[in-house]
Amino acid sequence: MPEASDCPTFSFELYPPRDAAAEAALYQNLGALVAAGPEFISVTYGASGSSRDRSLGVLGHLLRETDVRPMAHLTCVGTSYAEAADLIREFLDAGVRSFLALRGDPPAGTRHEDLVLGDLGSAGELVQLIHRVQEERSPFTETPVPGFPGARRLRSGEKVTIAVAAFPNGHPRSRSGSQDIDTLLAKEAAGANLAITQLFFDADHYLGFVQRARAAGVTLRILPGIMPVTSAARLRRIVELTDERMPRTLLARLESADDPGRVGIDHAVALSRRLLDGGAPGLHLYTFNRSAAPLAVLRETGLLPAMSAFPPAPVQELA
Repeated sequence: MPEASDCPTFSFELYPPRDAAAEAALYQNLGALVAAGPEFISVTYGASGSSRDRSLGVLGHLLRETDVRPMAHLTCVGTSYAEAADLIREFLDAGVRSFLALRGDPPAGTRHEDLVLGDLGSAGELVQLIHRVQEERSPFTETPVPGFPGARRLRSGEKVTIAVAAFPNGHPRSRSGSQDIDTLLAKEAAGANLAITQLFFDADHYLGFVQRARAAGVTLRILPGIMPVTSAARLRRIVELTDERMPRTLLARLESADDPGRVGIDHAVALSRRLLDGGAPGLHLYTFNRSAAPLAVLRETGLLPAMSAFPPAPVQELA
């Protein structure tokens, strides 16, 4: 992954398709996202490995068919030390060089207080394990990697990128903003070299968080996570899942708009411009496995050429 520079980067997040129809939609949109030239594309991984095969399928496609660097999500929830090490080794053998190390959410129907982490108690421990597995691996060979035809094994000791989560408005289980900063410091000390934030809807939340993090000694890049929310129903669902504060003004505009897709993109564009003007090193866009909205945001913030105007029809939203 390129080192930090004066030129802002952008990246995308995908989630593994749930069924054949969602898979077709994903790959229909993936080509446009890849063609934009992102720094990386991350692929989520369900709680306790519930989407393992589908996640591997998307990562394998990126490795085989594109020049874009894939980022694999890893979580601590419900995973033993040996299982996590085996999965990391599988990714490394396939040529994956970038990871997002997460503590993880409990499976559906499980309360946070009942969270079962397994052998790894924190994202920092997972970061350390990724480094340890990489350092212990054998030197480069041409041995084929099962499931990833044509993939190149990663050299032992070759640098990997390990991203972690950051929370501008506080983690749901955090006691204070200071604890969130201390946790990010601990993740960097464990070997993380990139942070990606949870979503937020006000630029000052990110800019203030970064200022406090820098004052505390955090040095890694902190990419803001931007979500162009194109319907009121989607916004309500996202807020429910993340415990983020409801942006009431945005919700009202989405509910009253003839074209809520345009409203959501306008909000994301204004937010992104403010972030970039405030020194953000780039944008990480949560895509919902669609391309129109995230690419419109990038074009209108100046990170992509104005290849075409935003389509007049409303942005298609996933259910």
